[in-house]
Amino acid sequence: MKTLMSGFVVLGLLASAGCLADHPRFDHLALEHSRLVDLTHAFGTDTIVWPTEHAFRLIVQQEGETPGGYYYASNRVEMAEHGGTHIDAPIHFARVGQTLEQVPIDRLVGAGIRIDVADQCARDRDYRIMVLDFEQWEATYGRIPNGAIVLVDTGFAKFWPSRQNYLGTELNGPEGVRALHFPGVHPEAAAWLVRERQIKAIGIDTASIDYGQSTGFETHVAFLSRNVPVFENLGDLHDLPGLGFDVIALPIKITGGTGGPLRIIAVLPPTR
Repeated sequence: MKTLMSGFVVLGLLASAGCLADHPRFDHLALEHSRLVDLTHAFGTDTIVWPTEHAFRLIVQQEGETPGGYYYASNRVEMAEHGGTHIDAPIHFARVGQTLEQVPIDRLVGAGIRIDVADQCARDRDYRIMVLDFEQWEATYGRIPNGAIVLVDTGFAKFWPSRQNYLGTELNGPEGVRALHFPGVHPEAAAWLVRERQIKAIGIDTASIDYGQSTGFETHVAFLSRNVPVFENLGDLHDLPGLGFDVIALPIKITGGTGGPLRIIAVLPPTR
C-alpha cells in the first residue's frame, strides 16, 4: 500500500492546482523522498457495490499474438459510477450541482486531515460521526483549516472485500439496502463542516457518507448541495497522521457523470 514515487508527478499535479504556495515543504528534494499512501481499493470481481448495482466486470476483448507478430491485449470495463473507491459529484444529490467533469481540480487536491472514530464505530456499527468528534480532533490538533480535505477513519476498510462485514449484509436489491449497517457522518456534522469550516471535500472508508440505515440521505444533500465532493469506499487510513499530509484524488473525467472511479493518494512529508 505504501510506495515511493518520483516527485515530478506530484509536483506537476500540485502546481497545476495552484497549491504550491500553500505547501512550502514541497520542494524538489522533499518530493523525491515523500511517502505516498494509496487509499484506493483495486477494482476486480470482489469490488463491493451498492446492493442495487451491478458488479464490476472486466471483459477480455483481445489477448494474444497478432498476424503482425506482436502481442496485443485489450479489455472492456463495465461498472457502476458509485462502486468501489469512487467520487460522488454534486449532481448525485443536488439537481443543479456540478457534474463530474465540472468539479474544479482544486477541490480534489489539498491539505488533508484524518478523523479517527474507529473505536466509536467498533462499538456501534450504526454510529454517526457528530460535531463533537470533530471538536475533539480540534482539541488535539487545533481548528480544522478552511479548505481542508477531511478523511473519516471508521476502521471499516479492514473488512474489505467481505460484503457481510463491510456492509452488514450480503443481500442484494431493495432488501439488501434495508439491511445495511455501517457508520456515516451525521447531517448536523456535515452542515457544520460546510458552514463553519468551509472544507474542500470529504472522504470515508465506508460505502456511503450517510450511515447504512439512512433513508433520506441528508448528509449527502448537506455536502453535495454545496458542491463539496464526497469520496467513498476509501482504503485503509490508519497509516495517516491526524494532519500534516496532502491528498490527491483524481477521478475519471466523465462528461455528465454523477460520480466515477477514483484513484486517491495521500502525500506524506519525508521522514527525517
